Amino acid sequence: MRRRRRHDDEHENHERWLVSYADFITLLFAFFVVMYAISSINEGKYRVLSDAINSAFRNIPGTTSGATQSVAVPQAVPVAKPEAPPPKSDEKRQRNKERLRNMAQQLMTTLNPLVKRGQVRVIETAQGITLDIDASVLFSPGAATLDEKAVVVLANVGHILAGNDFPIAVEGHTDNVPISNDYFPSNWELSAARAACVVRLFIANGVDARLLTASGYADQRPVADNATVTGRQRNRRVSITIQSQEVDPGVNVPLDQEQGQE
Repeated sequence: MRRRRRHDDEHENHERWLVSYADFITLLFAFFVVMYAISSINEGKYRVLSDAINSAFRNIPGTTSGATQSVAVPQAVPVAKPEAPPPKSDEKRQRNKERLRNMAQQLMTTLNPLVKRGQVRVIETAQGITLDIDASVLFSPGAATLDEKAVVVLANVGHILAGNDFPIAVEGHTDNVPISNDYFPSNWELSAARAACVVRLFIANGVDARLLTASGYADQRPVADNATVTGRQRNRRVSITIQSQEVDPGVNVPLDQEQGQE
C-alpha cells in the first residue's frame, strides 16, 4: 500500500494552475478589446469587437465549440435634407423679360414728348425698368402736390402699370440745397412726400397697392454733380422702378432653437 501511494504522488500534475492562468489571460484580452472598441463608436470597431469576442470564447475551456455571440451594430439613419425651392425656369424668366420690354416701349411711346426734351429717361437695369422723371415736370419748387398736367402724365403711366404683377418702387430724390418751411423741415420729408403722392395716384388709376412701395432719399443718391445748375436739376427727380427680380420669402427661426444649437 505504501509503494502504491508513493507512485501516485510521483505522477501528481503540479501544472494545473496554468489552465486557470490561461483562462484569466483570455478574459483579460477580451476586456481590453471591449474597452478599445467602445472608446470610439463606429461600425469598424464594432466588427473588431464582435470578431475578438467570438475568437476568445471559442478557446475558453468548458464552452461549446463554435459558439458565437453577436454584437448589434448601429445602423446609420439617413437625415432628410430640406428640399430646395425649384429654380425659376428659363422660359418664365424670358417671358417676364419680354413683358418688361413691352412695358418699356409703351412708356416710351406715352412719354415721348418729355423723353425728347430730356425730362424723362427710361432705363433698363438688372433690377428691371427704371423711369426717371424730373421733379419740375410733376411739382412746383418745394411742394409735394402734383400739377394738373402731371396728373394726366402719371395717370397714363398708371394705366400701363395696372394689371401687371411686378413690384413697383417709387423713390423721391432732391438736390443738396437745404429746405425748411412749415410743411417740410428738410429734404427727407419733401422727397418722401413726393414719392407717396405718386403712389397714391397710381393706386387711384388701378395699380395694386400691394405691389407699391414709396421711399424718400433726399440728396443721398445723386445722379449728377450738385455743383452745377444742370446737375441739381437732374437730381431733383422721381424714380419709378418696375422690378423684375422676385424676393424670396423669409423663414422664421425660433429663438429657442437657435440657442439650443450653441
